[in-house]
Amino acid sequence: MRKALVTGSSRGIGRAIVLELARQGNAVVVHYGSNRSAAEAVAEEARALGAAEVVLLGADVSKPTEAARLVVEAGAALGGLEVLVNNAGITRDTLLIRMKDEDWDTVIQTNLTGVFHTTREAVKLMMKARWGRIINITSVVGLLGNPGQANYVAAKAALIGFTRSVAKEYATRGITVNAVAPGFIESDMTSKLPEAVQAEYLKQIPTGRFGKPEEVAQAVAFLASEGAAYINGQTLCVDGGLTPH
Repeated sequence: MRKALVTGSSRGIGRAIVLELARQGNAVVVHYGSNRSAAEAVAEEARALGAAEVVLLGADVSKPTEAARLVVEAGAALGGLEVLVNNAGITRDTLLIRMKDEDWDTVIQTNLTGVFHTTREAVKLMMKARWGRIINITSVVGLLGNPGQANYVAAKAALIGFTRSVAKEYATRGITVNAVAPGFIESDMTSKLPEAVQAEYLKQIPTGRFGKPEEVAQAVAFLASEGAAYINGQTLCVDGGLTPH
């Protein structure tokens, strides 16, 4: 049984990660930014699946003090913290020429700087235990680029570099740091796309389908396990073969 915090876990991929960790009998912190009722529903699902313990915590990870507080409170509630999944993220999509300073700053502050603050606090707890797993949820667009998402892509690409650096800093302390890069995943956003647009995206994916949040969650759960102890500083693409290597 491990003690895990998953940021941005009231819906989507974050929700799926919490439920997969719960299914494996871990203790989990369900984090939300503003939608407490959705987070409560996830917490109930996690309990029903057999989580050792479920804690609900709210915080705005774009604010340094709140991001740090979230980790401290998670560690206090669970009696330690062994797994941190940095999943919280937002988008403010528009072409660069139309992008406002606020669009840039908000995305970078949430998707990148927030990860810096949560990770710095989590490492302190993991160093004491000499065991830890940090998994950062990036995106294939951080490797490929995407028009209309300069802010989001910049944050996700930087997250890959951040992962590699922190992985080298704390490997001797029993802490591994890896990233998971989802491709096109079934979500409310993809389901609302016109059929023609979905068909065009599908042409780019060798497997010919969108991924499921649960498939990302299973990859994260493996990286959080003892079996992944010799995997460090890597970015695992869960994208049906979309990203060339």
